Amino acid sequence: MSTSDPNAVFGPVLSAYPRAQAIEDGVLVDVSETAREAGFNIPVAVTRTVWSRLIALPDGYRGFQDERGRLWDVLWMARHYALRASQHDRVTMCVLVRDIRKDLRDSHRPPRKHCPIVAIGAGDEGEPTITIMFPEDD
Repeated sequence: MSTSDPNAVFGPVLSAYPRAQAIEDGVLVDVSETAREAGFNIPVAVTRTVWSRLIALPDGYRGFQDERGRLWDVLWMARHYALRASQHDRVTMCVLVRDIRKDLRDSHRPPRKHCPIVAIGAGDEGEPTITIMFPEDD
């Protein structure tokens, strides 16, 4: 038995969930266009959880923030962390995000720290891709 053959070690693949299907289903959000502007040269997606926690704009912030700006900030930081860890296939990044507090007295509290993972892996055709996700999304 060859240990270089994954089927010999793990058995045949029972099920696969292609990246394209995850994007179509909304499990992943393709942000490649903005990512290219931020300096990435391979496709980038964020999980729906990352989108909802870090990028989606809470109603009370409309007018002085927008989702495009929040996405840019996340991608800029992801690129920074990825470049620092270029010898690894994943790195944990940390970002500070303001969100709406239910109690207006909390509006002066500092932003919340979130630490998603920037992971490089193979796309549906074996091409390199990046996924930004929380550990529980993996």
